[in-house]
Amino acid sequence: MSADAARDDLIVVRPEGLYCPHGKFYVDPWRPVPRAVITHGHGDHARHGMGEYHGTRDGLPILRWRLGEQDYRSYDYAEVFALGDASVSLHPAGHVLGSAQVRIEAGGRVWVVSGDYKRQHDPTCAPFRPQRCDVFVTESTFALPIYRWPDTAEVVAEIVQWRLDCAARGEAAVLFCYALGKAQRLLAELARIDPRRVWLHGAIAAGVEVYRRAGIAMVETAHVAEQGGRDDYAGELVLAPPSAAGSAWMRRFRRVQTGFASGWMRVRGNRRRRNIDRGFVVSDHADWPALLRSVEDSGAGRVIATHGRSDALLRSLAERGLRTEAWRSAEFESPAT
Repeated sequence: MSADAARDDLIVVRPEGLYCPHGKFYVDPWRPVPRAVITHGHGDHARHGMGEYHGTRDGLPILRWRLGEQDYRSYDYAEVFALGDASVSLHPAGHVLGSAQVRIEAGGRVWVVSGDYKRQHDPTCAPFRPQRCDVFVTESTFALPIYRWPDTAEVVAEIVQWRLDCAARGEAAVLFCYALGKAQRLLAELARIDPRRVWLHGAIAAGVEVYRRAGIAMVETAHVAEQGGRDDYAGELVLAPPSAAGSAWMRRFRRVQTGFASGWMRVRGNRRRRNIDRGFVVSDHADWPALLRSVEDSGAGRVIATHGRSDALLRSLAERGLRTEAWRSAEFESPAT
């Protein structure tokens, strides 16, 4: 790409993150900046130190929970607001509660920054809505053909059966999952098929309460005691963050099986490397077919990939006649959900 073309881009990469020169704002910056548009509340996208935080109204409770009181400017989905010379709007990404794609229009051109997104149904957040654009900046966390997600309801049914199997053996079923988004999605899916109470690690319980206050329906939960002696919790399902694996917290269970709910469980070797008894394939990111579908739905002639190993995706898109490139930085690489 020529230097002139790069200067004409609606988004460029700076040391602080993705920058819109027309609007004088950053999208999910990884260093403090005066004005930030935040796609969602995960820690690799919403950081401390920004002058202004622009985001969705649905996502505001999560930002307040994670970052405390800041200078927040919140908007409804599809509401257009001006930043500098750019017209900006936020559209559902289907990733977690309040997650958004960022649509930027300036100089007769439209760019969309996807943030993290998925196309599967999720009862805890608004579904992904494709946006037509000239340039689509897409995440590519699971951008390999092997990553194809099963139906979530079927996976949750497997989790329920796993709990029953553990009960028959007198074991607790401790399921590791990410504390913001994944845990709440599982609890909402369980509410549809299995009303039994689920126990929560303290790191997950706080985020669940944020979702409850936002009106998200989930199964009944209780906290695992932070102090006290060993208990068997036999036949109980317990949700805990991945950081709890191998920690002293696990010693409270007399007999236990462990599971992990993540897109990474699509590869069997990942379960063995983590020393997990069961792997359940549930992801809050787009799989390979969803990535291809989303690019097609955008109508973009140019696609820029971030957040992952994008070579296979860009090669496939180039074969379809699209202009492609990857924006790579250590800041883009973060644990996927």
